[in-house]
Amino acid sequence: MSQETKIAIAGASGRMGQMLIKTVLDNDATVLSGAIERAGHDWVGQDVGQAMGGQSLGVIVSDDAAKVIADADVLIDFTAPAATLAFADLASTSGTAHVIGTTGLSDEDIESLNAFAAKTAIVRAGNMSLGVNLLVQLTKKVSAALGEDFDIEVIEAHHHHKVDAPSGTALMLGEAAAEGRGVDLKDVSDRGRDGITGARKRGDIGFAVVRGGDIVGEHDVMFAAPGERIVLRHLATDRKIFSRGAITAAIWAAKQKPGAYDMMDVLGL
Repeated sequence: MSQETKIAIAGASGRMGQMLIKTVLDNDATVLSGAIERAGHDWVGQDVGQAMGGQSLGVIVSDDAAKVIADADVLIDFTAPAATLAFADLASTSGTAHVIGTTGLSDEDIESLNAFAAKTAIVRAGNMSLGVNLLVQLTKKVSAALGEDFDIEVIEAHHHHKVDAPSGTALMLGEAAAEGRGVDLKDVSDRGRDGITGARKRGDIGFAVVRGGDIVGEHDVMFAAPGERIVLRHLATDRKIFSRGAITAAIWAAKQKPGAYDMMDVLGL
């Protein structure tokens, strides 16, 4: 009897969707059970392998999300907030585990996802790479060790197609820095600087954003004090690190009880 984890991919035609499909196919522990696209998309009704420019895979791209999700052990979803909430509702109904890499989710969106997690396992992370999640832990520890004489800046860069800012990873890092200091990020976040802004407020955690070219993802956490700086950095050069992390999360999530999880849980950090 096969022990392969059946995985469905939402947003199959997107760059991340196609990368996830390839990673599922390359993993001996997983099988591609379905591919979802929105109604009216050119890929709907086509074999997903042929739609990607390769050989037939025997998986037809569908706009019937409910059926595709019900037939899978896990749905992997790097789409958009509204779509993710709709998928989460369907996954909670069928008991399908849900791995979410969608960014730009509001506090209200996250509250809704946590409610759906009462019925199925949901793994949500702004970034699924091992390196980034280690960086989150380091940021928390350094922040806890240093006082407010050190200003904290989270500096992130991504490709020009990215639609949300700061990135989900930058916000993860900001949350870690705030947690290290025992404060709420909402109370100390400095995300908008333009014109005469006045001096920096002591204790604030600042965010700076760069968008350009084909940058996969770069994140620095800078701790700056008079006379010295500490910089923690992660550079992503291949989108595969995110898809590999998502597949690891999917295999793990398929075995879990209902609940809201993150990559720290998956990686045992």
